[in-house]
Amino acid sequence: MKKELEQVRLGNIADTDYEIFALLKQRYSPRTFRDEKIKKGQLNQLFEAARWSASSNNLQPWRFIYAEKGSEAFDKIVNCLSDFNKKWAPEAPLLMLAIYKEKTNDGKENFHALHDLGLCLGNMSVQAQYLDIALHHMAGVDWKKAQKEFNVPDGYHISSAIAVGYYGGELDKLPKKLQESELADRQRVPQEDFAFKEVWES
Repeated sequence: MKKELEQVRLGNIADTDYEIFALLKQRYSPRTFRDEKIKKGQLNQLFEAARWSASSNNLQPWRFIYAEKGSEAFDKIVNCLSDFNKKWAPEAPLLMLAIYKEKTNDGKENFHALHDLGLCLGNMSVQAQYLDIALHHMAGVDWKKAQKEFNVPDGYHISSAIAVGYYGGELDKLPKKLQESELADRQRVPQEDFAFKEVWES
């Protein structure tokens, strides 16, 4: 099984068209993790990477709620996930809710808050990869339910959930279809489909 898991890791290294930073090539979103608690110091490193992210006017609108497996709060997060994510996410050592502050300190709409949260999570993802920690970002979360469960105040919006764990989980713990997903080739649209020089190309 260990050899099989290593083959999964090697198979998930991105086959890029141009050479990029190794940690970016290695990053992917597994649905199985080692049965190991995230070290406190390394969790602090993840949040420190988030802390030093760029943000519009340095407003730093990101917030997080996190919980370790076995806690009541962890179960509350699981209960807010989509049915699909409930098939695998409960085995993660740690779950997070990613949140952004909707307005600036003077009460104006912060149009860039969600953008800044994304930048922050990008930083966190690279730092996680450096530590051999996988982050699986999940859109499949009932944010309204989660807002109530965790008493998130008005003016803050839960955007997504994140499963956090060390790479190297056991494939046979996943349902058959999810095992196939773990082994599937990674694909991305080509650059010419999204990067246009001087004029929009349809």
